[in-house]
Amino acid sequence: MPAPRIRPTPAPLLKPGETVVLFDGVCKLCNGWARFLIRHDRDHRVRLAAVQSPEGQALLAWAGLPVDQFDTMAVIRDRHFWVRSDAFFEVAAQLPARWQPVRLMRVFPRWLRDWAYDRVALNRYRIFGKYDTCLLPDPDHERRFLKTPV
Repeated sequence: MPAPRIRPTPAPLLKPGETVVLFDGVCKLCNGWARFLIRHDRDHRVRLAAVQSPEGQALLAWAGLPVDQFDTMAVIRDRHFWVRSDAFFEVAAQLPARWQPVRLMRVFPRWLRDWAYDRVALNRYRIFGKYDTCLLPDPDHERRFLKTPV
């Protein structure tokens, strides 16, 4: 089980037990990951928020993570949050059983997993490309994205 970081208060904007994945909304790789989650998380166990969105910015601030330069995915639930490879494995745990073998990569030490994660994260725009602005969710996927109550 990945070791979460813990904050003294529950995350804002989330219902108790709700899991949110924060991702870089202009990164083509990150957007592909978000689309993968929408497609394979049929039980709707995770919600999404771009780090550039007001909701993403509020959650980053709550977690004490940088709000202007963000080179990792974060997963937030209640008072807990995970980053880097631990965030990846926390999301993988939410996916259907057929994706659970991915979790076997946890046998590698965290320092090695995070090193590999960082190599991809730091080069993601060069390798995969970047959008000029955050992509808006498709109307049928909009409910999967965290929105501030009006």
